[in-house]
Amino acid sequence: MESKIILITGANSGIGKATATALSEMGAHVVMLSRNLEKGERARQEVIRSSKNHQVDLMECDLASMSSIRSFASAFIEKYPRLDVLINNAGIFTDKRMVTKDGFEYQIGVNHLGHFLLTRLLLDFLKKSSPSRIINVSSGAHFGGDIDFEDFQMEKRYSSWKAYSQSKLANILFTYELAHRLAGTGVTGNCLHPGFVNTRFAFDRTTEKPHPMMLLAKPFTISPAAGAETSVYLAASPEVEGVTGKYFVKRKEKASSRASYDLIKAEKLWNLSMMLCGM
Repeated sequence: MESKIILITGANSGIGKATATALSEMGAHVVMLSRNLEKGERARQEVIRSSKNHQVDLMECDLASMSSIRSFASAFIEKYPRLDVLINNAGIFTDKRMVTKDGFEYQIGVNHLGHFLLTRLLLDFLKKSSPSRIINVSSGAHFGGDIDFEDFQMEKRYSSWKAYSQSKLANILFTYELAHRLAGTGVTGNCLHPGFVNTRFAFDRTTEKPHPMMLLAKPFTISPAAGAETSVYLAASPEVEGVTGKYFVKRKEKASSRASYDLIKAEKLWNLSMMLCGM
């Protein structure tokens, strides 16, 4: 992976930091994206110490803010000569309905719309850098999800798990539609389920305490390093060169949910996302 430039969202902890470490150990130039520069810098230093690779950069971006994403994308394109791999890793679970700075339900806003906008803004750059790869970290929770176009922001009836599952299904629908639209460009798009990983993705953003379900489930979780294995595989392995529009679990291609293969729903979600992101 030497000379490859890789951008990872949510890279200051959990799966993102483990992914950054593994790819840095392979010699890649990793750019870690974090909304908190203080936490991000601590993580960056840890990645450098672990990987012995000093080509690890940190940039600020809040995926809950469209203006922050736009500013970041412009700064990234100006700073770097190309982008070989984009890993949309950041994810959030909230047990109460919250909204982003742009008024979107938080989980769909960060998990899907934030990454949708970031990817769209970097797409021409990725095409110029081809062959390049886009990797979206989804979840097995998408199997229980559906896209509620009548109440997309869940203003009428809110369920934390329904919101999370919807956002993770959106990741996969986005991946499949993206792969279809990128055919012939040299840019591939794949998604994955990392496993049930012991991270801080489900925590109270006010108290910083973990969600009770994570405490109960902790004995059954895997480490962030184990959870990062499929992301690293899709980013670095020659085995998936040219492979696109697929869903992976434990580094193997698997079938996703029936709802995820709905082409009409995928195109409708794409158009809705474009509108909500002001594109």
